[in-house]
Amino acid sequence: MKKFLSLAALAIMLVAAAPAQAQVQFGIKAGMNVTGLKFDKKILDPSNQVGFFVGPTLKVNLPIVNLGVDASVMYDYRAAKFSFHEMDDSKVEETVKQHQVVIPINLRYGFGLGEMAEIYFFAGPQFGFNVGDKDQSVFKDVADWKLKTSNFSINVGVGAMVLNHLQASVNYNIACGNAGEIKFLDGVRNKAKSNAWQIGLAYYF
Repeated sequence: MKKFLSLAALAIMLVAAAPAQAQVQFGIKAGMNVTGLKFDKKILDPSNQVGFFVGPTLKVNLPIVNLGVDASVMYDYRAAKFSFHEMDDSKVEETVKQHQVVIPINLRYGFGLGEMAEIYFFAGPQFGFNVGDKDQSVFKDVADWKLKTSNFSINVGVGAMVLNHLQASVNYNIACGNAGEIKFLDGVRNKAKSNAWQIGLAYYF
């Protein structure tokens, strides 16, 4: 976790150290995410679940034509449902929840549609730190779900800026490692990745 914190702190300092002539805007961002768990073994059937994120954000327009950087610190809630077929062919469903603080830092490239609007593309790393319950019992206490303390992912997306204040975006958050692991009492382990589609709105002051 110390390694992730150091990388996140370094990235934030790089944003803060932007040239004096750069334009900086602060704002608030919120949105929803649709999480899809993917297990390394096909003994569980996952399905998507809608969550949300919210927090402060800043945008830096660099003195290089069409380039900028944005960074946020957000509370991110994710939930995913998955099912398990027991020996008698009955189906048991469980929902696991993840509460985390995430720090996405994106490089963005935009082009104007006149003075009123701008379309931009963005990509960058995201650092996540779990702040909720990392250990959960599932399937009537016959298995344990354990989340990792921290995680690293990549965002790729597109957005639009209107009147230099209101922003809408959609992106895919790609996990670069396992989000957690489920362990059954018989010793069977099943690791999972947690990718998500995210739709966000931001207002910059």
